[in-house]
Amino acid sequence: MKFKQIVTVVLISAATTVATLWGYQQLSNQKIYKYSVGNSDSVQAIPANYVGMAGDDNSVNYPDFSAASASVIPATVHIKTVVKAQTNNLPRQSSPFDDFFEDFFGPSMPRSMPRTGSGSGAIISDDGYIVTNNHVIAGAEEITVTLHNKKSFKAKLIASDPSTDIAVIRIDAKGLPFIVYGNSDLVKVGQWVLAVGYPLSLQTTVTAGIVSAKGRTLDINSRQSSSPIESFIQTDAAVNPGNSGGPLVNIKGELVGINSAIASPTGSYAGYSFTIPVNIVKKIVNDLIKYGTVQRAYLGISYAKENLPEEIKLKEGLKDGEGVQVQEVQENSAAKAAGIKKGDIITKIDQTPITSNADLVGALASKTPGDKIVVSYAREGKELTSTVTLKNLTGGTDIVKFSPDRIGAELITIPSENAKELGINGGVELRAIKPNGLFSKVRVQEGYVIVKADNKEIKTKEDFIKVIENAKGSIKIEGIYPGYAGVYPIDVNVDAIK
Repeated sequence: MKFKQIVTVVLISAATTVATLWGYQQLSNQKIYKYSVGNSDSVQAIPANYVGMAGDDNSVNYPDFSAASASVIPATVHIKTVVKAQTNNLPRQSSPFDDFFEDFFGPSMPRSMPRTGSGSGAIISDDGYIVTNNHVIAGAEEITVTLHNKKSFKAKLIASDPSTDIAVIRIDAKGLPFIVYGNSDLVKVGQWVLAVGYPLSLQTTVTAGIVSAKGRTLDINSRQSSSPIESFIQTDAAVNPGNSGGPLVNIKGELVGINSAIASPTGSYAGYSFTIPVNIVKKIVNDLIKYGTVQRAYLGISYAKENLPEEIKLKEGLKDGEGVQVQEVQENSAAKAAGIKKGDIITKIDQTPITSNADLVGALASKTPGDKIVVSYAREGKELTSTVTLKNLTGGTDIVKFSPDRIGAELITIPSENAKELGINGGVELRAIKPNGLFSKVRVQEGYVIVKADNKEIKTKEDFIKVIENAKGSIKIEGIYPGYAGVYPIDVNVDAIK
């Protein structure tokens, strides 16, 4: 009797199992997700787990970054620095954008002990030229470069440009692997990119992300330059302290930028990183190697810092992009010579749309004095174009041998109405005097107005830069302090900053 009961239970269980499996199969076959293909009425059945859609059965492959990584890793270096002690650091304003300055400059307080820093770099030639960030090597007494194969070299600083945060160093080596330049103008929002470097004291690290935006301005470079130039590529590739100066590449392994900054409330990666576009990098690097300073091209205008109001866009008939409105046109400038006027709205440069200040800065940053560009602009509802021959800071097209950033202070030309009130023909006001600059070793305070240098009258900052560029040794500078009587002379050593 018991045997029959056991058999009956087994048979019932088997039948129930078979029925359950049959029912599940019928039900699952009816629960396939479907979507329309193109504009046709046809549908394609796709299982809920998307097998066959993303490479699970090799019908479609995931993006493969291995080839790009293999080509870039050997050309990415680890940079270590010993930064000389500073005793007169100036305070810096805090910012939500942490571009690793604390890792190299430290907090704003006096120091008596040398400090070490760490960053990354990209080899750009087989004979040892390496590009990195200016803030990685700023103030360094020693620069050590370690290759991916663990070989180390002492590096020499060739030149740097604080305005764009680019520096070029060199090691004594031949036959090195190097990264091929890409074209940042072709970079599109949404495309894959790789960030390579030595973050958080780790060995070579590759992270992947997409381009989140282009033409970003953070006002970070104003910490180290009175004339900052920013038009960053924004990505979500993970970048941390130590990645500074490392390459950002596309999936072909081509250099599209140099990593420079992150936006973070904590000092570590929080989702956004910012990269100097390679088209700017190429221009800056070539100038630094060839001339020792950047041959900066200027249009000679000041422009509105905010986006254009809707009423102005409507009045000017602007549809594609906002444009940049001209606030002032400098005398003897490239813009003045081309007929551009105050109130004009620049919409294109060489047929490339200008939708923001960063677009304008980026378009000019890759140009050289003497280059001709076609500027499109709106005026009273009409679209006009002018061919503009760009000039250097001093109003010419000759090679400049001296960078104004080396002066170590912000120079402001005194407006004519203010000069009249002060009883002078013109002058240059000193602001933001920085350590290790021309005025850091003399008794002078911010607000000092230079009226004469090396026995030459100074009316504009261009006048002063010309004098410094051509001067040698110690020169005499004369100036006044508004509100105080008398002329205050000082002596500065020009050779110390050249």
